Amino acid sequence: MVLALVALAAPASAQALPRGFFGIVPQTELRPADYGRMHAGGVETIRVPVAWSAVQGSPRGGFEWSGFEATVEAAAKKRIEVLPFLYSTPHWVSGDTRRLPVDGGRQRRAWSEFVSAAVERFGRQGSFWAEHGPGTKDPVPRLPIRAWQIWNEENFFYFTRPASPGRYARLLVISHRAIHRADPRADVVIGGLFGEPRGRAPQAISAAEFLDRLYRVGGVKANFDAVALHPYAADTASLASLVSSVRATMLRHGDRRSGMYLTEIGWGSQDDPAVVAFEVGRSGQARELRSAYRYLISNRGRLNLQQVDWFTWKDAPGLCNFCDSTGLFHAGAGFRAKPAWRAFIQIAR
Repeated sequence: MVLALVALAAPASAQALPRGFFGIVPQTELRPADYGRMHAGGVETIRVPVAWSAVQGSPRGGFEWSGFEATVEAAAKKRIEVLPFLYSTPHWVSGDTRRLPVDGGRQRRAWSEFVSAAVERFGRQGSFWAEHGPGTKDPVPRLPIRAWQIWNEENFFYFTRPASPGRYARLLVISHRAIHRADPRADVVIGGLFGEPRGRAPQAISAAEFLDRLYRVGGVKANFDAVALHPYAADTASLASLVSSVRATMLRHGDRRSGMYLTEIGWGSQDDPAVVAFEVGRSGQARELRSAYRYLISNRGRLNLQQVDWFTWKDAPGLCNFCDSTGLFHAGAGFRAKPAWRAFIQIAR
């Protein structure tokens, strides 16, 4: 912990940050004005869900991409990249959307077809970009998806049941093969691991333990390029401890090459720590944002950190017990900025 606190005081690195480093995880509908405000403020990536259960309603039906296409198009027009996370098993595959589709050949083939279809549509050689190229009726700046995240919080029952490193390893193998058939250069990012979920296996496993057990599955390392983490914490020092623990797990397994993505971080602006430990008030939200990014940028090389996504863009009342106040803006169609947004701009720009 002493080392983490020392790192917090270090000056920000002058080294250039990776393309797409500053991300947002929106939880409300985005309009053109939102994309414009993001671009002006230095947002380079948005992380969005692509639910298989919504895209393919039946085994004989096609893939309904219209909603996701609108997001990709609007983002590309503002030069904002998209990081999708693929998840949610449809009812015709399993009775539980949280159950990973790895039980039997039928499930595995169906998932593989879905993943391949997504990459063939939006990846580097995607048909979407051909249909919207220069000279077409509706041209869109070419900004194909370069990285694909497989599932979300696979170590926590809220998104995955059961939480099983072995089952998730099987999903990674299937996904890697499907993605690389369509785009051999694409990066495969594991689903964002919840740092320290409450509960015991098979409902919940800490991120470091889940990752340690995942590495122990023979041959799994060849099937992903980056590890993702959701290090929700009471303060930046605690976040630093979570991040360092996961990176140490990677190094212990000889995986120095793989990058790290923090695909959700955030603190709420309500002043109600009795309800949620990381609701710290308006000034506290800005303070933790500044100190977290300062730590992460200063230690980017040591962590091989590729992307950090703030959760979320605007407050989302009723979505979860902390989503109501983690936004950089208050809820609503307008843009009532919080101090955290001004802090974000200072860092990202």
